[in-house]
Amino acid sequence: MNLTSLIVFLLIGLAAGWFAGKIMKGGGFGLVGDLVVGVIGALLGGWLFGLLNISLGGIFGSFVMALIGAIILLFILRLVKKA
Repeated sequence: MNLTSLIVFLLIGLAAGWFAGKIMKGGGFGLVGDLVVGVIGALLGGWLFGLLNISLGGIFGSFVMALIGAIILLFILRLVKKA
């Protein structure tokens, strides 16, 4: 992965984390926490979509995968936080 790809990945993850934080309203992790969750969620989304053999191309497809991963991760983390 070259530097440009890494920067694009991080930006998509940050945007997905912010947007997922807005979608998953409630007691959150704050702006920085949601952004970090977005980057980790981008990895999770890419892994899940690969596992399901679903391919989405382009920046929009990458954003959708990252957003879904971030939403799933936020949901799981908020369940654990409540327990």
